[in-house]
Amino acid sequence: MDFPDPTFPPLLKGHDVPGAVEAFEDACTRASSGALGAGDVVWSRSATRIDVAIVLEPDVSLETAVQMLPLSMVAIGDCLGALTPPQVGQTFSWPGTIRVNGALAGTMRAAAGGPKDASSVPDWMVVGLWLRHLREESDPEPGEVPDQTWLSEEGCEDLTRSELIESYSRHFLTWLNNWNEDGFKSVHASWLYRAHENQEDISFELGGKTYNGVMRGLDDNGNLLYSNGETTKSALLIDAFEFPEA
Repeated sequence: MDFPDPTFPPLLKGHDVPGAVEAFEDACTRASSGALGAGDVVWSRSATRIDVAIVLEPDVSLETAVQMLPLSMVAIGDCLGALTPPQVGQTFSWPGTIRVNGALAGTMRAAAGGPKDASSVPDWMVVGLWLRHLREESDPEPGEVPDQTWLSEEGCEDLTRSELIESYSRHFLTWLNNWNEDGFKSVHASWLYRAHENQEDISFELGGKTYNGVMRGLDDNGNLLYSNGETTKSALLIDAFEFPEA
């Protein structure tokens, strides 16, 4: 299936990879070697999924730079909100799950170059989006996996790969500009607006640890706040990041 290549806004430069190559892994490898830098975008030619990774070069500490993960989720939320029919809802599960009409549709991954040290400035950072677009013949039939979906199964079969990648990249730059001017406040509010489990029971594993409790929101750095009994605790966003060079 042929699609026109996406075009990117100023400050971003696209680099395509074959459908069999994971954009996130490729971006991390090339960012680590210095072959890619700030504003480079790796996108997959897969005909059935949206697979794109943006390379960044933060000039702030890792404790603050990790906010690029929820910022990226807010960007894809706005992208889908603009392109999909009104009845299609987009929600998030912390730290990087994207849901469409309540079902799992995609994930965000993030990696940073350098040590896992909250006070250090990362050498580079990659945020990657993976989103189910068109169902393949080998995929389960709709209804066989109730908590999993594809955009094509939610009334979005006419959306093209390029439309989605282009819109996501534009919304990402808009939110990055907002973040540079005003900090995390607006990202925080927009993420919580689409939170899937806010004030509801949660259970997940992260960094080899299991978290259970009631979600209470995010703190000012994007860490998850949850309660277990009368105590409010936090799960750290930095633990959702990968550190290939560590």
